[in-house]
Amino acid sequence: MSEKITYKVLVVDDEPDIVEILQYNLVKAGYKVETAEDGEQAVAKAIAFQPHLILLDIMMPNVDGVEACRQIKSHTELQHTYVIFLTARSEEYSEVAAFDVGADDYISKPIKPRALMKRIEAVLRRGSGVESERNTISIRDLNIDKTSYIVEKNGTTISLPKKEFELLYFLARHPNKVFNRDELLKNIWGTDVYVLARTVDVHIRKVREKIGEGYIGTIKGVGYKFET
Repeated sequence: MSEKITYKVLVVDDEPDIVEILQYNLVKAGYKVETAEDGEQAVAKAIAFQPHLILLDIMMPNVDGVEACRQIKSHTELQHTYVIFLTARSEEYSEVAAFDVGADDYISKPIKPRALMKRIEAVLRRGSGVESERNTISIRDLNIDKTSYIVEKNGTTISLPKKEFELLYFLARHPNKVFNRDELLKNIWGTDVYVLARTVDVHIRKVREKIGEGYIGTIKGVGYKFET
């Protein structure tokens, strides 16, 4: 019988009341929890604690949440850690910035604990599903390995954050098939997360910058495809 995973969650917020209520609900649900009160502490705690998921406020002293996430994701062992941003800000640029640095979800305050717990479960569930698809795709001069999240081009390793990798892998798994933004959002980010359509464009641009032009094509007014 397989042993049940005890997921580790790092809660980061400079408001003690919010940290307290989140920690209480997470521990009650069976999660192992650590906390931090600013972005600088968040980076240090993430390295030491190695959480499966981070609840990360955006507006914090010293280092804000977006920069903290960028620093956390720069560590290889934390590149695939899930991040849910918590923020009182509703401006579009905040949401774009959050997903741009690798966020998996984005939740506005005031936080409803029961709804947040469901969002956490949904994010973790997406990462634990057993897939029947190929783990390695070799197409043209790219080798895309799902088990290690590594992309190689002509023997040279290319580092991609989790969502960029998953986007490339999904498109390469369906060569020459065109997907619109909504289809890509549903398959990569899931239906439990609200993400702007522009987020797809940003991730496509970043993947192209790293693997080179000529792989992911744009069908104007329709969507994107991996070209063979």
